[in-house]
Parts: sequence; structure tokens; C-alpha cells
Amino acid sequence: MDPVFSLGIQSLWDEVSHMPLGGVWWINVERREDAVSLLNQTIAAQNSDAKVAAITMGEKPQKIVKLNGSHGPEKIRLFNMPKNENGLYSLRQDLLCSIDPANHIFMLLCSDNAWQNIPPERIKKWLNSAQRWAKYYRCSLLILNPGNNTDAQLSLLLAEYRSLSGLASLRFLGDSHLLDIAFWANEKGVSARQQLQVNYIGKTWQLAEREETVVQPRSDEKDVLSTKSALEGAPPLSEHWSVFDTNDAVFNAARTAQAATVIFTVEQTSQIEQLAHDIHSLRRQRGSAMKIVVREITASLRATDERLLLGCGANLVVPWNTPLSRCLTLVESVQKQQFQRHVPDEISTLLSMTQPLKLRGYQKWDIFCKAVHNIMNNPLLPADNKGVMVALRPVPGLRVEQALTLCRPNRLGDIMTIGDNRLVMFLTFCRINDLDTALNHIFPLPTADIFSNRMIWFEDKQITAEIVEMRAVTADRWNAPLPMTTDKTPVVNAVHDGHSWRRYPKPHRLTDAQGGQPQ
Repeated sequence: MDPVFSLGIQSLWDEVSHMPLGGVWWINVERREDAVSLLNQTIAAQNSDAKVAAITMGEKPQKIVKLNGSHGPEKIRLFNMPKNENGLYSLRQDLLCSIDPANHIFMLLCSDNAWQNIPPERIKKWLNSAQRWAKYYRCSLLILNPGNNTDAQLSLLLAEYRSLSGLASLRFLGDSHLLDIAFWANEKGVSARQQLQVNYIGKTWQLAEREETVVQPRSDEKDVLSTKSALEGAPPLSEHWSVFDTNDAVFNAARTAQAATVIFTVEQTSQIEQLAHDIHSLRRQRGSAMKIVVREITASLRATDERLLLGCGANLVVPWNTPLSRCLTLVESVQKQQFQRHVPDEISTLLSMTQPLKLRGYQKWDIFCKAVHNIMNNPLLPADNKGVMVALRPVPGLRVEQALTLCRPNRLGDIMTIGDNRLVMFLTFCRINDLDTALNHIFPLPTADIFSNRMIWFEDKQITAEIVEMRAVTADRWNAPLPMTTDKTPVVNAVHDGHSWRRYPKPHRLTDAQGGQPQ
């Protein structure tokens, strides 16, 4: 009979603890000390005749593995591997040189954030090869991955159910731990979206007592998790409302929800990227039944930011000028909805989609044409909504180089160039009806006083056709910007003390009219 190995958590039922031959299991652990203790407890949970091998990265296994005198296998094989990416690729071949993998369980304790800088494509390829290797040699592989970026790892691996037999994460809650099981497949069946509270008491991992009898609630559709600022100081509207001080508190509470409504708030631009990561993690981990709403408190969201939040998994973004009563009506409108849009495995894909151009300000004519051409050919961007290109010709008596000095864009992605006696601008993700507003922010003077006429392109085919014509303009017709004076006027009688500049007076001696000394 084939052996079946168990995870080292006492009282955990077989459906989420057994690890039969031919599978790969992955557990993300927030703290390294928890990963080490879970490794030792899993070793101790095996039968005395079990074939067990422990592998550590960058550290000697004799310092990590602590055998239990009364439990566990009689013999264990210890291996050490380099703390680099190449060591992971050669792991399976190196094991075959030293051991017959049949009927073994290999427990790999990774170093902190070992997979963080490895491209996702290589991680998926490595897992695919590991799964085929385990199935061919009839062995099991348990990967314990400690690190502080477990949410990103979990979101990446959720779609790898063909390569992984089990995926879970162990999070530290202060006085206890939460075992979040994304999916776990074995001879007992398949379990998914299980969240169990576990404790580490007396150097032993065990399931909390209440988890053995209390069935996890699945009917939390009426629950609303919101920040205080979203209610504008109003008290919770009913017993189903839970109010928190910050977005982080709302995110931590939502990690245990299934179909609740989660309301985040945005008050400044610096919050957008972190909020996008939180929404992406919730949507990927908690599923399509959760309703995620973002309310803008002050005017801080641009069209690109709103598209990013919706792409990460938000059901609704409420504008800043929406009154509270209207906001609550919108929240009611998303109840019992199932999120249907596709959310990529990696948030970097969404960030590149909404921020495809990392340029700003003046660019040479050829660089400008290449950048706009790349945006037009980006398949992730919406059709006919990638931006607006405008060509401006200065009024008589004003050189185009002089007009360029008045052009002061603030947004990343707004670029311009000069050539053929005109100034050409491309405003990323700008809508045609917002063009005048954007130009008023870019130029300190009215554009009618600076330019005599302008031509506008806002559809993809129009912009692409114009770029083809611009590339035909020879280099002798390109204009160069005016040289900028970079020399700074030195500060007179000033010394920098390491913190700031300080002026020191210089003494002068006064003389009388004949040039003698004063009396």
C-alpha cells in the first residue's frame, strides 16, 4: 500500500492534511520561525518507517531540523542547496544522484523571499517540471516558502492547480495563526477556500478547539466592511456594518470574508498603488462573490487610476462629488452580483496596462514617434481610448522653440516634440472632451495667445496614420530646444553646515573723505 504523508498540525482533518505520492504542495509562511517549526512538526508527524528527506536553502540542515525522540521516522536524509535560482533548477537532478525518490516525501525549506525576484513564467515552468518529476518517481514534495510577500505569491499560484496538489498560507495574527487553504487535493477529495485558526502551543501546532465543531459561515452577503471616512462620520447603518479606521484594517478583515461588501476610500494619489494591490489580492483569493467598492473622498483619481482599480477587481468606483445618500444607493446596486471580468494573475500586468509610457516632457522626434507607436500597438489598452495627439503651430513672431519653453506637463505619459515648425503633443489616456482642460494645466498662458491653429487626432487609426507621416519627416526638419542655462548663481558669504545654508557678515572698515582712518 502506498504511503500517505500528513501535515504537522494536530487535529487537522484528513481532507486538508494528507499528502499522497505524486503531488506537490506549497505553503506560504509569513514568519521564518513558523516555517521552521512547521517543518519539524511535519517530520515528527510521519510514521516511524516513513522515508523523509529535508532540504534547506543556504543553511546547514543540522541547525534547522530538530528530531523528536518519541515521534517521527527512524531515519531522515538531510540535504543543503545553494541560496540562488540556479540551485532550484538543479535540485531534482542533484537528488537523483544521492537517493532513490520512490515513496519519499521531500520537504523543501526555502530561504526568505527566495522566489520574489524569479519571473512568474519560470516559477510556473519549475512547478510543472516538479509535478511531472514527483508523479514519475512516485514521491511527494512539500515546499515551505517564508517571506513577507505571501499575498503576491498566493495570487500568482492560484491558477497553477494543474501543477500543485495543494496551496495554502500560514499567517501570524499576534496571539494565534490563520491557515488559509486556497485548495487541497488528495485521496479524500478536494477542499477549497478553508480558513482555520491554529495555535502553536508547547512547540506543537494544533487546530484551535472551536474549529473542530463550528462550521465556517458562508452566508455573509449582508455584511459590509467599511472605513469611517466612507460614512462621513455617520454611525454604522445596521448591525451588519463593521466600521474601521483605515483601509489596511478593512483589508485584513476582508481576508476572511466570502461574499461581503468591502468599501475602501481614497483621499490622496499616494494611496492608489497600495489599494490596487489590496483589491487584486482580495479578488484573486476570495473569489467573485465579494463586492468591492472604492469611494473617492477628495478629487484624486484620474481616468488611468480608475481603470487600474476596476481592472484589479473593484466592482464600483464612486466619484468624490457623489453625496452619501447616492453612494449608499450605488452600494445597494452591486448586491448579489458576481464579478465576471478577468483579473490577471499578476498585478504588474495591470500596472503596465495603465502606465505603459514611462516618459514625460520633451522627446526627440524619432523617440516620440516610437513611443506613440508602441502605445497604439499595445493590445492591453482599450481601443480608441489610449490618448489624444495634438499638433500646435505658434502664432507669427513666436518660434516653436520658444513655445516649447512654455509647455510644462506634470503627468507621467504626457510627451511632446518639435519639428516642421510645429509642437506635437501626446496626452496619455486623455479624452477628447478634456483636451482644453489639460492644455490649460500644461500652458501658463491661454493657448489661443500662443498658437494660431491646431490639429487633433484621438482615434487609433488617425494617430497611427499621422505617426507614419511624421516618421517620413527628415532629420533636417526637426527642431532642437533652446539651450538651458544650468550655472547657478553662487550664494554670497554663505556656508553650508551640513543642514542648511547660513550667511556670515563680512566686516568692512570705514574711512574719511581724505582716505585716513576715522577719528
